[in-house]
Amino acid sequence: MRTVLKFGGTSVASPAALARVAEITKATKGERVVVVSATAGTTDTLIAAARAAEHGDVQKAQDSLAELAEAHKNLVADALGFESADVLKEIGDLTERTDALLQSVAILRECTARTMDAIVSYGERISAPIVAAVLDHHGVKAEALSAEGLIITDDQFGHANPILDETKARAAQELAPRLSYGSVPVVTGFIGSTAEGVTTTLGRGGSDFSAAVLAAAVTANELRIYTDVSGVMSADPRVVKDAKPLATLSYAEAAELSYFGAKVIHPRTVLPAVEAGIPVRILNTFAPSDRGTTITAASGNDGTVVKATTSIGSLGLITVQGAGMSGIPGFAARVFDTTAAEGISVMMISQSSSENSICLVVPDEATERLRGALERMFNAELRRHDVERIAVEKPVAIVAAVGEGMRGTPGVASRVFGALGKAGVNVVAIAQGSSELNISLVVMERDREKAVRLIHEEFHR
Repeated sequence: MRTVLKFGGTSVASPAALARVAEITKATKGERVVVVSATAGTTDTLIAAARAAEHGDVQKAQDSLAELAEAHKNLVADALGFESADVLKEIGDLTERTDALLQSVAILRECTARTMDAIVSYGERISAPIVAAVLDHHGVKAEALSAEGLIITDDQFGHANPILDETKARAAQELAPRLSYGSVPVVTGFIGSTAEGVTTTLGRGGSDFSAAVLAAAVTANELRIYTDVSGVMSADPRVVKDAKPLATLSYAEAAELSYFGAKVIHPRTVLPAVEAGIPVRILNTFAPSDRGTTITAASGNDGTVVKATTSIGSLGLITVQGAGMSGIPGFAARVFDTTAAEGISVMMISQSSSENSICLVVPDEATERLRGALERMFNAELRRHDVERIAVEKPVAIVAAVGEGMRGTPGVASRVFGALGKAGVNVVAIAQGSSELNISLVVMERDREKAVRLIHEEFHR
């Protein structure tokens, strides 16, 4: 049995949390690889320090770094009950190196993506030796290992893409021997390097991504991602009091839920493991006996129709409408080209079958900018009344009902809209893909939480 365990920022941020990490690792049978994030808040502090240095305030940047170093020294002392000379030296060396980078940024008044990657790697590089020391202290033979030279990526600094074949070869050299000796490698999450050894970072959800890449590289039997929540819930428990943890999710369901606001995990980050047929479990460091959620390529039919209801708010709805749009090739392309030119992400699209209107849901703050751009794009059509109006409704929210069980089940849409209609919630726009995995609808922001509760209640009585 070979298991990759990934621990997030809150799981390594306090002596009590680190003790939990040691207990969980010790209780895990077989060969183990541990992947760790930076302690909670560290990466944000490092980014702020780099920006301060870029603006010439090197003292502020150095003070922030010194505070981080001191906090980590205290964490080591509190977690171990004594000062570890080896770990303190590691912290000192890393701090000195990062301080030099910040000074260089301040001199040049420039922080490139490559330099930022080198600076923010401090968080994970300082976390791994601390976790390894704690594991050793609790009787688990462990060794800190930087993912630089192990996870090989391209040179897209800030959001690098792992090169799996090369990473597999490096894992065979670096991880396999350690596992065979009974040692637990504690690997830095979030970071990697180019084949030439230049430090990179993997972007959003990078530590989860690192863990999934390594799970695939070492052909793990299971990937466990430990956070501070007990898996993915059937709805936001702050909105729906009787929301339940979901035992299983398909990868497609996890992707839909993440897109519409469920932020426990970003689906891209676990894809390497899912593609390799490795189950991914989302577990709670602080309640390790909770079942959590298991994500696989296909979750199977558990009899649930709508598995979860989620939402995302603070959006705006733009409608481009006019009889002159019908049957005109390339009209929709002009709408989307305009949106792309403005660098605006489209959250949802709905088009009438008559082609008389196209609705776009975008972030609220981008709504007026996009309306102005569309009015310029269709200036001639507006004067001819081929386009009658470009209208905005805001603030609105998208509410999504998600579940593999919706596929081929008659009457799902009827139940969704019936539940909302009985309670007087007006649906502004609707979208459903041919996969029948998701029904998305737009409501006014004021009705968002009510809509989530009504749909959840309809399918989770």
